[in-house]
Amino acid sequence: MRAVVQRVTQASVTVEDQVVGEIAEGLMVLVAVRGEDTEQDMDYIAKKIAGLRVFSDEAGKMNLSVKDIGGKLLIVPQFTLYGSAIKGMRPSFTASGPVEEARLKFEQFIERLKQESVPVETGVFQADMKVALVNDGPVTILLDSSKLF
Repeated sequence: MRAVVQRVTQASVTVEDQVVGEIAEGLMVLVAVRGEDTEQDMDYIAKKIAGLRVFSDEAGKMNLSVKDIGGKLLIVPQFTLYGSAIKGMRPSFTASGPVEEARLKFEQFIERLKQESVPVETGVFQADMKVALVNDGPVTILLDSSKLF
């Protein structure tokens, strides 16, 4: 799994002019699933997201997690995180999981995140989404369950 985690003061996802997910302070996370992702991959990314200490404490240090501040998560499926443009100018997305398998794993991942006791909103799998956010900081962290970065 891969995730792009952004600390936000607000974020939303709109599909066909309808807001389908919206949060105030918290983390907006773009998530991509591979076919070979396992429960361990989901656990690793879920724990990282819930525990990332990217919010400021009273001393102004990034020392608090989204759980610590009572924030929320907006999780947006985005298969293009596994896009590769190494060859040519048109990206290849063959590393992304097959659609139905990726959908199931995304849904399992959302359930896994909910076990971390953080409120979760989501985008819509395989929809044309419009994502709006105010990146706070900006703070953006890249996660990869294969620990490539």
